[in-house]
Amino acid sequence: MVGVEKENVLIAAGDFSLTLLPQFGGKIASIRVKGKELLQAPLSPIAPRTQTTAFDACDASGWDECLPSVATCLVETTAGVAEIPDHGDLWRVEWQPMVTEPNSVTYRGECFSLPLRLERTLTLSETARGWTLSCHYWVTNLSSESVPWSWAAHTLFAAEPGDTIELPQSIQSLRLEGSGGGRLGVNGDEVRWPVAELAHGGRTDLSVAQAAASKIGDKLFAGPLATEDCWCALRRPSAGVRIKVSFEAEATPYLGLWICYGGWPDRPGPKQQCVAMEPSTAPVDSLAETGPWSRVLEPGDCFSWPMEIEIERIVR
Repeated sequence: MVGVEKENVLIAAGDFSLTLLPQFGGKIASIRVKGKELLQAPLSPIAPRTQTTAFDACDASGWDECLPSVATCLVETTAGVAEIPDHGDLWRVEWQPMVTEPNSVTYRGECFSLPLRLERTLTLSETARGWTLSCHYWVTNLSSESVPWSWAAHTLFAAEPGDTIELPQSIQSLRLEGSGGGRLGVNGDEVRWPVAELAHGGRTDLSVAQAAASKIGDKLFAGPLATEDCWCALRRPSAGVRIKVSFEAEATPYLGLWICYGGWPDRPGPKQQCVAMEPSTAPVDSLAETGPWSRVLEPGDCFSWPMEIEIERIVR
């Protein structure tokens, strides 16, 4: 089913539904299973944003696409210096419809800091064990110059104390991108998984979601990952589901993991209570930080990749 109300786009497959907001950066504002919301709720009303609005000044909810960088940065290109805003361009611009089919939609948005276009197809289906959201992406260089880029899916799934994060057994440690209050260390530190040493003594089990009073906000990366290890899952007993995100090793070999239990944003007001499982092209948030993961699109070139979210019924 496909429906439109007040410019919002709804697609559904049985008890599984998704709400898309093209006018607000193609945001996936809601994913519901049998009426249960699975995404982080807005911290403030979803409203228009500018090219310079800080991400933490907005709703900071749902699912956005981060292109061409997650972190704000200055990037040298053949056409000059590009200024990339916080969490990239695409959550700030209106997306345009391409294809609308039963249980499936395709929309695209264009960046303004770099000449890139992202097209995304979302398809919902029911399975014997639950439901599946299949995603396919295409990024295109619209210019006559080569263009650097990085992408991450900013998927903020709601979490409650006691929910558990599952990673492949091969992941024994992750690289720290940032940790609120320095509780796990500093950027670049290696952090053991699942039981990590705290910077000021003691240990913590990173796989178990905590209460908002813990004020935790940590960003970590794993990878590059082998084909069989390109997945991450969040088990939510209260919702009766296990949410598994799968991706492709050749295209997106890194996994970003944002665990936030009342630790962000720093401003007064509501805080996030979520786990973000983020397939990524790079193991860092900034496009300006280069390495063997760095990507460049040549003039007119297009690069595509898949991603899948399986929602499996579990016994509460």
